[in-house]
Amino acid sequence: MHTDTERCVRAVQSKDARFDGWFFTAVLTTRIYCRPSCPVVPPKPENMTFYPSAAACQQAGFRACKRCRPDTSPGSPQWNQRADLVARAMRLIADGTVDREGVPGLAARLGYSTRQIERQLLAELGAGPLALARAQRAQTARLLIETTALPMAEITFAAGFSSIRTFNDTVRDVFALSPSELRNRRPKTTVLTPGTLTLRLPFRAPLNPDNLFGHLAATAVPGVEEWRAGAYRRTLRLPYGHGIVSLTPKSDHIACRLTLSDLRDLPVAISRCRRMLDLDADPVAVDDQLRTDPVLAPLVDKAPGRRVPRTVDEAEFAVRAVLGQQVSTAAARTHAARLVTAHGEPVDDPEGGLTHLFPSPEALASVAPESLAMPHTRRTTFTTLVTQLADGTLHLGVESDWAETRARLLSLPGFGPWTADVIAMRALGDPDAFLPTDLGIRRAAQELGLPSTPAALTAHAAAWRPWRAYAVQYLWATDSHPINFLPV
Repeated sequence: MHTDTERCVRAVQSKDARFDGWFFTAVLTTRIYCRPSCPVVPPKPENMTFYPSAAACQQAGFRACKRCRPDTSPGSPQWNQRADLVARAMRLIADGTVDREGVPGLAARLGYSTRQIERQLLAELGAGPLALARAQRAQTARLLIETTALPMAEITFAAGFSSIRTFNDTVRDVFALSPSELRNRRPKTTVLTPGTLTLRLPFRAPLNPDNLFGHLAATAVPGVEEWRAGAYRRTLRLPYGHGIVSLTPKSDHIACRLTLSDLRDLPVAISRCRRMLDLDADPVAVDDQLRTDPVLAPLVDKAPGRRVPRTVDEAEFAVRAVLGQQVSTAAARTHAARLVTAHGEPVDDPEGGLTHLFPSPEALASVAPESLAMPHTRRTTFTTLVTQLADGTLHLGVESDWAETRARLLSLPGFGPWTADVIAMRALGDPDAFLPTDLGIRRAAQELGLPSTPAALTAHAAAWRPWRAYAVQYLWATDSHPINFLPV
């Protein structure tokens, strides 16, 4: 979008927050870059230039605006609605892969050379993987400076910097303030709780929290997840340790409280929470497309901004999808809770209520099949899945190719279209995944006068593409039992 100068100028002049994260405005006279909705008086059009990423602005020598804080914009919705190389690379960078494994590790995960990845990222985003990772480290550093009382030396390494000098230089380059000056600008009313990080997760309006948090609460696995005092809480398995997150919906943001065993996991934890809540979606584009169907239009108008509830752990969700085959939601939760108690890793929750991490594939691969309280065929499905996840034969991650992974899942014993598609929708993040065989979807379709057979419904739903996963959320909401794990 940043190449459409006229459209970008209109968005900046109208301070349209819907475009925050889509592009960034760099002001040639002040050498500052802003989000489109920056509250200051817009610069003259001839003094504006536009970039596709904060990293590209920083690389061109622009500093972040101190008023609108463009580094805290919602992420571009492109990276979660596309399946090409650049989108997959951006999802991995957000997940901290470059900081942990370097650019060669990023390339290995994607199956391309480092040169190919750098060339494509530069062409589309104006910055390579190292610059993009640097921008993320700067934002992590700012969060730690402003929300904790940690010494700067600890923040340096927690944010992923290799030296204090690099940390200081990067913060000054990006924010035009030293780390100490950033900390001094913190509001005097800020309350710091030792060991806890308090953050605001922005999103594009509108957001309907009912289906999002309602689904997560209804399917919560005891010990791993809970709904308490208006907040969804769960444990997190992270690269360097574990964490506990509490997420509370507010009118203009999601309040996030994080407790981490290793602060190096902060950017990964934030990225996974945003992904689980689908906060980088573009609800206006989604709802506008779905409104073109006269049947869906009233549903969208009644409760716009529905998101797709996703996951913080793709392997965990795949296991839970198998546990939920042909049983009720309550039964699926019971099965999962037994596995958690027997094979999950204990964690200490200062607030009580959460007791374990969900078992890893490696731990589940050692479970004796005869100990599983499920039919023989589903035992085979379960053991095959966890074995392949544990030995790396099957990999589910943010970088997964949606079509290829779906085909791999369908080749496993006991995996039908429903199981593969619900994993594609909620674990892999495919915005066009569809569940025409789901019992709740078929009931809703029949009630609304839509075709109720899978083939006919799929044909009708072609007009909803590429947002069929969001149409599923609107259809589920019409059913009296919207949470159905009943593949046909």
